[in-house]
Parts: sequence; C-alpha cells; structure tokens
Amino acid sequence: MKFETIAIRTQTQRTQHREHSTPIFPTSSFVFENAEQMRSLFAGEQEGNIYSRFTNPNCREFEEKIAALEGVANAHSTATGMAAVFASLLTFLQSGDHVLASKAIFGSSYSIISKYLPNWGISFDWLDPGTPEKWPEKLKPNTKMLFIETPSNPGLDIVDLRAAGDFAKANKLLLNVDNCFATPYLQQPAKFGADIITHSATKFVDGQGRVMGGVVAGSNAIVEQVRNFCRSTGPSLSPFNAWVLSKSLETLAVRMDRHCENALALANFLSNHKQVGKVKYPFLESHPAAHIAKQQMKKGGGLVTFEVKGGLEQGRRFLDAIGLLSLSANLGDTRTIVTHPASTTHAKLTEEARKEAGITNGLIRVSVGLEHIEDILKDIDLALNESLRKPEFERMRV
Repeated sequence: MKFETIAIRTQTQRTQHREHSTPIFPTSSFVFENAEQMRSLFAGEQEGNIYSRFTNPNCREFEEKIAALEGVANAHSTATGMAAVFASLLTFLQSGDHVLASKAIFGSSYSIISKYLPNWGISFDWLDPGTPEKWPEKLKPNTKMLFIETPSNPGLDIVDLRAAGDFAKANKLLLNVDNCFATPYLQQPAKFGADIITHSATKFVDGQGRVMGGVVAGSNAIVEQVRNFCRSTGPSLSPFNAWVLSKSLETLAVRMDRHCENALALANFLSNHKQVGKVKYPFLESHPAAHIAKQQMKKGGGLVTFEVKGGLEQGRRFLDAIGLLSLSANLGDTRTIVTHPASTTHAKLTEEARKEAGITNGLIRVSVGLEHIEDILKDIDLALNESLRKPEFERMRV
C-alpha cells in the first residue's frame, strides 16, 4: 500500500460494536480472562493490554502507523517529543559512554546532551552537520551514539543521512535521527541506516496545535528496550492524545503537500524582498546543502528562516507589526507561526552556542501554515514594511 493508504487504513481491531472509526479507550487498566493469561502477559509471553502506563489500544494504533510510515518494525509513543528524545538517549547510554551530536539541534535536546547527560557520566562532542568528513576526528573508543536532526531546528541545516549512516555503521554507532521537521512523509531515515527515529508528534504529526506527544521508532530489538525504559519511568502518552495523533496521520500527506507549497512560495518571496537578508529553505538553490536535501527529502518542508535587515531592533518591530499570523514558540500548525528563536526556543543556550548553531539575534523562523498563500505573504510584507500597515488589517489577528 502507498503512504496515504497506510496512514488511513492502519487501524486497531474493531470491537463488537463494529465502529468505523477507532473509539477512545480511556481506561487505566485491563482485565484478564484467567490466572494463566495474567501470568503470561506479565511475563511477556504474549502481547496484550495490561495497564495504560505500559500501552493502550489507542497508543498501539498510533505506534503501528508511525512504524509502517517510517518503514521500520516497531514504535513506542511518549507524552511529549522531549520525552521521546530523552528515552532514545537514556535507554542506550550509560556512565562512561560518549555521544556525538550535531551542534544544530533543538534547544532542549542541546540542554539534555550538554547539561544533564554529564551528570550521569556520559560525555559528548558537537559535530558540524555540514562537514561529515571531519566527524572521525571526534571519535573516541567509548563513542556509542550519533545524534542528529535534519532539517535542524531552527537553522534548517541539512545533514547528509547517507554519510551519517555510513559513518555510524563503519564505527558501530547507534544512529539516532530526530525526524520531526520532515515527518515520515518527506523523509525516512531508516532507508539511510538510522537505528532510532524520534519525533515530536506535537508538531506536524498533530498539525493543528491541539495535543502533545512523541514517538521513538526502529527495529523490534531497539523499540523493546525503549518500551521497557518508558514502562518503568512513566512518560506515557494519554489515550486521548494518541487517538488524536492517529487520526491526524490520516491527513499528514495532504497537509504536508500544502505546507511545502506555501513554504517554497514564501522562501522565494523573501529572497527578493528589500528588507530581508539571508533566506534559508532546504529546496532553495541558495541553500548550501540543497542538493543533499533533494536526495533524501520528497519536498522541502514547512519551515523557512530569514534575517531581517537592521538587526535585533528591526526584527522586534517586524514581530510587533505581525497582524494576521501568530507569534508563538510552536510549529507545524495549520496556522502560520512566526518565532524569534534567540529569545524563545533557544534562549537558554549561551550566545556562543547560538552563534555556533547559526542562530543570530535577527533570525526569524516561520512555520508556514495552510492559510491562503496570498494572505501569508501580505501579512509578512506589511510587517516588514511596518509603516505601511493599514489599521483594518490589524483586526485580522486571531
């Protein structure tokens, strides 16, 4: 079956009520038919529901869809995207291990690796995502994992997945790829050798800013270890959120098509705007790794970044002049969202760390939504030329 069909037709077994759409199972526990079934389920000799901290029919349906769409055997869901990232790291790393990570990753992932892993005796080194030929210089005898994010948050750096997969395989490392920005519709890291794929399902997977969730996908052996870690530590996805996310996957393909179409149009528009400096979008020819992005991604994704000419002060005036679009730290919504990463999502990084990751004080990140592209362009254009804004457009903010 094709991607869209898998996303729609992967469904948990119908109950005796013969429902067409999967119901929600808001229960904390499940009953057993007899003592032997109880024993065998707890022993892991057969699959089945025991307790919703372990799994739930709604969570399982969501996990099975993600696994099928990523082209891997299994997946385990979590309460948030950061719970997924944390589980993907701590399940496999122990005191004395060393992890290599791209320096261009989400702010909270950066904090886990640089601030918290060392508390447990796990060391790290940062890699330049654009120079895989230099990665061997950072290898150590105790290196166990390579953690990357592509496209990266917020700078939209592209990591060559084939190079990453070859490097990990040659050095017997676990390759852990955050695939949040691309989603499995645009990119499947397992095809390039990824062992672990993580997502913040809060973003494009949900796609409508309603619920939080995360997921870790990979082989049965990988996911079983993650599941056991989460079973004990408890970052469980709620049945309701899992139900929403599973239904959201049914429209992922059509939504991502429009996100990408609008984002490319915005990137081209900004590239020719007199108030804008550098524009970055994976499928723009000006992107330094556009050729790599086009080899591993179906389309360029729904994020665009750019620099407002005039620095931080002009950037603030631009943000304050936004009328229709949303100022928010989230992304992947139907609504277009404008963010200033240096003061929000990556504010806890040092100025030096932000600079190394390509996050300047004037950087603006736009999560391009599903509104009509002409309205998106109009609002951004008026904000860039804030003196031209008309009072009646101010009332359009929602």
